[in-house]
Amino acid sequence: MGTQERVSKILSACGVCSRRAAEALIEAGRVRVNGVRAELGEKADAETDEICVDGKCLPRRARFCYLMLHKPRGYVTTVRDEKGRRTVMDLVADVSERLWPVGRLDMDSEGLLLLTNDGAMTNHLLHPRHEVDKTYHVWVRGPICPAIRQLRSMETLDGEPIRRPDVRLLGETARGGVLSVVIHEGKNRQVRRMCAACALDVLRLRRVQEGPISLGDLSVGKWRPLTAEEIALLRKGLQDIS
Repeated sequence: MGTQERVSKILSACGVCSRRAAEALIEAGRVRVNGVRAELGEKADAETDEICVDGKCLPRRARFCYLMLHKPRGYVTTVRDEKGRRTVMDLVADVSERLWPVGRLDMDSEGLLLLTNDGAMTNHLLHPRHEVDKTYHVWVRGPICPAIRQLRSMETLDGEPIRRPDVRLLGETARGGVLSVVIHEGKNRQVRRMCAACALDVLRLRRVQEGPISLGDLSVGKWRPLTAEEIALLRKGLQDIS
């Protein structure tokens, strides 16, 4: 089931008319829901209910699907791969909806990957001007303390401007450590390139959060639908920039 919304709001969202004009149409008896005259304030589901104005029915809203996958290493993030490699779509093959991955995690990286069939949401999460924060845990080898100072002050990457990342040391190892790195863009292999610029070798990289969505304890290779609360948080972000 989709979301129950006021019929007037649905008409407005579909571009029929303004919310106030939609209420006037309802009051005039020109709107029907599933063949029954709509009442002012009535709610309906734009995905499943038939809503008609003056006998002309609105196209039903697409049924959107939102999944979280814990991507393992060794899978490419694409719908299909011309080289025949394993893709993240192999891991969600039992999902009936046609989905696509939101952004990329390179083959050697792991962690949180969102998949959906919602184009507006995809654009919001990927468009550079929206600067959706992404958090990574990064196992590195090299001079950890000077690298952290350099990372925290980084404002360009290969000549392109970036916002300074938020960097914390989660733990030290004999030859390096584990970092939490929050970036605000999403350039190709950005975290790996940033670390390389600071003389750090990346041994392992895991994305643990994207915007308001956290990976949590989801097992490697497993997926789950986003909760209603998580979807609401994503939609709130979409509304905030619209």
